[in-house]
Amino acid sequence: MKRRVLGVVAVLMAGVSAVPAAAQDGLALAQRFGALEAIRSISLSPDGTKIAYVTPHPTVGTAVYVADLTTGAAPVRIIASASKDEQIYWCGWPTAARLVCKVSVDFNLAGRWIKVARAYALNADGSDAKLLTAVNSRQLGLDGSGGNVLDWDVASKPGAVLMSRYFIQEDRAGSLKAEQRQGLGVEEVDTVTLKRRNVEPARGDAREYITDGHGTVRILGTIASNPDGYIREEMSYFYRKQGAREWLPLSKLKLADTGGVGGFNPYAVDPAKNVVYGFDDHEGRAALFSIALDGTETRQLLLSRDDVDVDGLVRIGRDNRVVGASYATEMRVVDYFDPELKKLAGALSRSLPGKPSIGFVDASSGETKLLMVAASDVDPGRYYLFDKTTRQLGEVLPVRPELAGITLAPMKPVTYPAADGTQVPGYLTLPPGSSGKGLPAIVMPHGGPGSRDEWGFDWLVQFYAQRGYAVLQPNFRGSTGYGSAWYRKNGFQSWRDAIGDVNDAGRWLVAHGIAAPDKLAIVGWSYGGYAALQSQVLDPSLYKAVVAVAPVTDLERLRAGAAGAYNQTLIQKFIGQGPHIKEGSPAQNPGSFKAPVLMFHGDRDLNVDIGQARFMAERLRGAGKPVELVEFPGLAHSLTDAAARTRLLSESDAFLRKSLGLPAN
Repeated sequence: MKRRVLGVVAVLMAGVSAVPAAAQDGLALAQRFGALEAIRSISLSPDGTKIAYVTPHPTVGTAVYVADLTTGAAPVRIIASASKDEQIYWCGWPTAARLVCKVSVDFNLAGRWIKVARAYALNADGSDAKLLTAVNSRQLGLDGSGGNVLDWDVASKPGAVLMSRYFIQEDRAGSLKAEQRQGLGVEEVDTVTLKRRNVEPARGDAREYITDGHGTVRILGTIASNPDGYIREEMSYFYRKQGAREWLPLSKLKLADTGGVGGFNPYAVDPAKNVVYGFDDHEGRAALFSIALDGTETRQLLLSRDDVDVDGLVRIGRDNRVVGASYATEMRVVDYFDPELKKLAGALSRSLPGKPSIGFVDASSGETKLLMVAASDVDPGRYYLFDKTTRQLGEVLPVRPELAGITLAPMKPVTYPAADGTQVPGYLTLPPGSSGKGLPAIVMPHGGPGSRDEWGFDWLVQFYAQRGYAVLQPNFRGSTGYGSAWYRKNGFQSWRDAIGDVNDAGRWLVAHGIAAPDKLAIVGWSYGGYAALQSQVLDPSLYKAVVAVAPVTDLERLRAGAAGAYNQTLIQKFIGQGPHIKEGSPAQNPGSFKAPVLMFHGDRDLNVDIGQARFMAERLRGAGKPVELVEFPGLAHSLTDAAARTRLLSESDAFLRKSLGLPAN
């Protein structure tokens, strides 16, 4: 198998230092690890000759570049966002000459920041840009979604896409043709002329449409509302037989958090097999099923595990062809249904340094050319193009060029015992070249709580490992991926189990001599930030420093913040009621704290309001406890800004070093 390197790589790598990590100070490392991924999204043109990718821009937020893969010429910037309040999320190709890009804009509505998305169509050179999202000044409301592309290939209509659209009632004054339909529907839209054809009429209860990948809608998902306007706790799915228009019942899906899937959740239609693929509960864990769409509704179990959830559907190409499913044990594993792709993924992995995991990102028409990403725990990832005809593999772009020349730390799967003897899985990362004994150490609980950590590159973990810390990431009880019994009632209602497991991770590090007892800290983001703070309520003496990024700190405030939202009943049921509201809120227990606290939060966080961190800081100060809160103006939950992430890394490292009595180098 031949390999060739495309010219795009040299352009992105220009000016990147290759100084070994050991020769750099904390700030220099923070700048390199705090840099954003070079590729936010990437797509391959239908003829396989060009890529379009969205990348961070130092002044305006994001920009879109197009590169010609046949010439290896430098990529050309075709558009950029107008400001950092405007972000380009992705671009795709309806034809080899035309793109559709999705843009979101933050703006202040009556004192509250909201996001509004819009889709645009433009030529591959940036010309002839047109608004694809249907909007007009007569609308009596605001559609924040902007519509999603459901199909890129509409039969016999080059350049047309199938898009969802939220229809909004219009003001009838002075017009006999005002729009009176309201709800989610589907349109076929020509990306050049903007001519529209209604495919599915607007329905007030519609929440989701799934197509067959070739322009035909086969699945409808609906949610009814209670008389008070709040949505109910169940979603109903319907299907159509091939060539029919009548909707037939398919499944019911519970929306309330139960720890399982809650019923068959459809994901994708295979028109050749005339089935829908989806996930459902099977013996306490999520599994992949198919259901026939021929009227028999024959159900088949395709893939299940007795240790973890099967939770990923693997699709490829412009029609999102289903080619496999995935699950995460110690590492994420793909079970390919397509024998050719299975063989190819293995061969490509073996041909690349380090034998990385292979993910297929996009494909040309007919899948003759494949855009793929190869990554591992010690490689942030690189994009490649594989030509199935010539058997050539060419490197296209690195994901994090700033980290070139740094030897990253391997992530090792481990288990440790909880207080009740339960074996808790996690990942241990030691500093490169370390003996693994007597180190300063960090326990890093993940966000969510409906989430889990997986093997792979993590910029936070790798930075701290470069700075000499051992890092343990526990998949505590309350994590997803291990079935409903492990998830329990989620990490808020079952906080004692979750935080107990997190604290036992720290005790294990000390018991095994990995961490020095006086050099143990905890760092977390989102729910992980909550867990970091709440660890002090259970055992104030364990950790000597606490870093919490965008944390939940008060469960009652979280409940109250959902008031008036269309899904308020679901959120409030998720949080629950009872003694855990106060006992499980770090802001309600500031007197327990012994360790100093450092928090970071963006003031436009729509996931966790910055008021949570401000309230925590106020409560700790009132109790005479050491605390510092760093606020980032204009940033949301993920702090997607290189300067902010650099500051987070640099200042958290300095805080940990001071708190743990480490040199301040």
